[in-house]
Amino acid sequence: MNNRRRLVGTVVSNKMAKTVVVEVERVFRHPLYRKVVRTAKTFKVHDELGATPGDKVRIVESKPISRTKYWVVEEILRVEERSQDDTVEELGV
Repeated sequence: MNNRRRLVGTVVSNKMAKTVVVEVERVFRHPLYRKVVRTAKTFKVHDELGATPGDKVRIVESKPISRTKYWVVEEILRVEERSQDDTVEELGV
């Protein structure tokens, strides 16, 4: 393996061509107040594998592909199960 950073997150949107938006959640304990804090950050990620919203993916750092895109989908870890009823509701039929 190489030294590139790898993160695991959930696909939020795939409305762009060959690009998905991935939300990576980070959980940590606050240093002073000791409370568990959850933060989330979104990344624009280059996608050749065809991830859909809800999929859990591993992303890896790469050289800049565009102004805002410098991560690539390395692997789809878990595919979100979708029924045909979900697609009908999204279309508004």
